[in-house]
Amino acid sequence: MIREPKVLLKKLGLQFNDAKIFSRALTHRSAEEKNNERLEFLGDAVLGFVIADVLCKQFPKASEGDLSRLRASLVNQTTLAGIARELHLGDYLIMGSGELKSGGFRRDSILSDALESIMGAVLTDQGFVVCREWVLSIFAERLSQLSTDNWQKDPKTRLQEYLQARQLELPIYQLLTESGQPHVKKFTIECLVSVIEEPVTGAGTSRKKAEQEAAEQMLRRISKLAGMQS
Repeated sequence: MIREPKVLLKKLGLQFNDAKIFSRALTHRSAEEKNNERLEFLGDAVLGFVIADVLCKQFPKASEGDLSRLRASLVNQTTLAGIARELHLGDYLIMGSGELKSGGFRRDSILSDALESIMGAVLTDQGFVVCREWVLSIFAERLSQLSTDNWQKDPKTRLQEYLQARQLELPIYQLLTESGQPHVKKFTIECLVSVIEEPVTGAGTSRKKAEQEAAEQMLRRISKLAGMQS
């Protein structure tokens, strides 16, 4: 049984001038034509900005690449779905009968989209300041757990920890080429992981440096993919 949206509003600490906007944020496309897809698009944009802004202030010495990785560790489908589950958001989603029977209210993609839809609805109804405060409130614990260690570790370590945290297979590094004189060697290494179809390559004056470069390239690829899926 789908619970009343007003119960969820109280749990989220939100108030809406237009209750219809909040109801639409909870409506999956399987239920009706007027659904949450446009609000999800808006929420995705404001979430990315709010998190990027707070990370820039929290880590003033971090590079663009470091900030991108930190943001990707927060703004991704897995994290958003996790927050949605903490809020029991699936109990309030309005879905078509087929999607309900297939357990759509438990699916990561649907839960993460619904959470971003609520962000878009808050922005539409309450404005940016209220939306920003609410986004930061639901990410507060995760933001507090970030530290400079998240981006000062070398790329191979970060990649390994990322995959281990998600119970995925560890990366495979393969030597593609080795050329040059002993004092000016050049190594090319290929890095493969299970979550990315295409391998990436890295080059360096030692095998270790080439592996680190390949791991860095893979982290960037994962960061980009996470951003697209959020």
